[in-house]
Formats: sequence, structure tokens, C-alpha cells
Amino acid sequence: MKAISLKEPWASLVLEGRKTIETRVWRTNYRGKLLLCASKDPKSEISGRAFATANLVDIRPMVKADEKEACCKVYEGAYAWILSDITAIKPFGVKGSLGLFNVDHKDKD
Repeated sequence: MKAISLKEPWASLVLEGRKTIETRVWRTNYRGKLLLCASKDPKSEISGRAFATANLVDIRPMVKADEKEACCKVYEGAYAWILSDITAIKPFGVKGSLGLFNVDHKDKD
């Protein structure tokens, strides 16, 4: 499964349902199910672990109207990654990576 790492506090905000737009300075042609993972640093209850799945439905340049759902101000070069169907899973350890990466998560959720 395709996966992406998020730093805190953004990972927890996604898990709480308060953040539905992730922002990046790059984009991908990939659309579909994503495994959401929390980076190892800074430390939190979910750091270094996969914690949810989501559907990546669109990527477009970020605009001011995205700020509330992104939980951050618009910034130069930002792309809004639109997430839907965010679903918490039983957390499991993941060795993260930059960019999109693959995780074999059979029998882990």
C-alpha cells in the first residue's frame, strides 16, 4: 500500500478528524488509498507508527480557503492534498521514508 509520513502535530490532527488537507511542496499522479504514518520525531503516542488510512482524492495548489482544513497558513509552492474517508486503524510500527513509499500491511490492521 502507498504510504506517507506526517509530522506532529499534523498527524494527530488528521487522526482527530480536524485536518483533512495535507500540504506538501510536491505532488504526485497517485490517487487512491493511502496509509498515514506519524514520523518518529517529534515523539508522540503514534510516532513511528501507521495510524490511519485515507483516500487521496485530489492534489491542487493550496489557496487561502484551504487554511482551516489544512490547519496551517497558505505558503509559497504549497499543494493541497485532499483526503477523504480517513479511518483510524490499530497502530503498527513503520519505517518511514520521504515522499510516497510502499508498506506491506497485510494482517496488521
